[in-house]
Amino acid sequence: MRRLKPLVVALALLAVPLTPTAAAALPAAEAAPPAAWVGSWSVAVTPPGTSGPTLTGVTDTTFRQIAHLSVGGPQLRLRLSNVYGSKPLTVGKVTVTPRSGDLNGTPTVDPTKLAPVLFDGRASVTIPVGADWVSDPVRIDVPDDSDLVISTYFPGPTGTLTQHPSGFASRFVATGDQTGNDGSSYEQLAGTARYVIAGIDVQSRVRGSVLLFGDSITDGSASPVDQNLRYPDQLADRLQAGPAARDLGILNMGIGGNRLLDNAGTAGDSTLARFDRDVLAQSGVRTVVLLEGINDIGSSRGATDPAQLIAVQRQFIHRAHEAGLKVLGATLTPYEGAGYYTPEGEADRQALNTWIRTSGEYDGVVDFDKATRDPAAPGKFLPAYDSGDHLHPNANGYKAMAATFDLRQL
Repeated sequence: MRRLKPLVVALALLAVPLTPTAAAALPAAEAAPPAAWVGSWSVAVTPPGTSGPTLTGVTDTTFRQIAHLSVGGPQLRLRLSNVYGSKPLTVGKVTVTPRSGDLNGTPTVDPTKLAPVLFDGRASVTIPVGADWVSDPVRIDVPDDSDLVISTYFPGPTGTLTQHPSGFASRFVATGDQTGNDGSSYEQLAGTARYVIAGIDVQSRVRGSVLLFGDSITDGSASPVDQNLRYPDQLADRLQAGPAARDLGILNMGIGGNRLLDNAGTAGDSTLARFDRDVLAQSGVRTVVLLEGINDIGSSRGATDPAQLIAVQRQFIHRAHEAGLKVLGATLTPYEGAGYYTPEGEADRQALNTWIRTSGEYDGVVDFDKATRDPAAPGKFLPAYDSGDHLHPNANGYKAMAATFDLRQL
């Protein structure tokens, strides 16, 4: 909608006598955010894997994938990615439908509720290599905290497919264009990688989104599939349970194995190398939370200078601030007992955590280390929070992480 010029607005207000009731309502009306595009769900994309459809590509194939939205609205739009494709990617047809959580882990939908997704008014789109593509708005009401089922048909041959390696949700495949099918023609694919679908925006009056940037702990490693118990999911649940004024979208930009300093193949580009795409290109972001560094420390067996890790985090803070974003630093969780643990690495983790807590360079701190460590052995997870690999929390540990946030900071 075109905005009225200030003079026109002023004259209109002067022409309407303000009753006491109307005058009292004005501050609340001015404080309410207008409807805008806000990120509700996302994944960070990576290069193809070493096997499977992401490497070989597909022909005459439909994927059905499920995304769990944080906030809803009366319209949505999809972001598709061919960032790491080997050739222009033709998407033949896409449909979406919301559904209740009781069908989680299945491809089943009500076919009468499937809505077509268009691209510049057309059912098909060809996405250039290295690019993302945003769909036209889809007028379909999606509730908060709900599943969206996305069916994408690829006539192919596609070449390699851009992916997110670990989606912690079941995905399904069928031969031919099955975008309008009830689910009976689909078979479950092994693994949980996501293909091509990179983000979902909704039109909403919430005050924006919080972007959680990190590695496998943000991504949700060791969390149960199809149960939405990663720490970003459980943080979204906390926000939904609180006052409406605190409603915010949650965007998960974690990648298993990701690092501050180095690109790592299917673990994705390094923190700063993916900053523009994974932070600045997202819709409605207000606050970013950074949890990165344990893979740099662990993979080097403690040989990485903490000053290097701090330098990258400083760059992240500067770039976020230049974009007008608030940025919170998250302390690294314990890892004693993990496969790549060393005493030297533990000293590096403590040094980085001390800087995050005390430097004052972040706009706030989320102390995941304090929330999850064993008081009797501070280098280790509290046993009730340990998934068993001594590196990743279990669902209870992710709950403790989500509970650590002061929601007012967001």
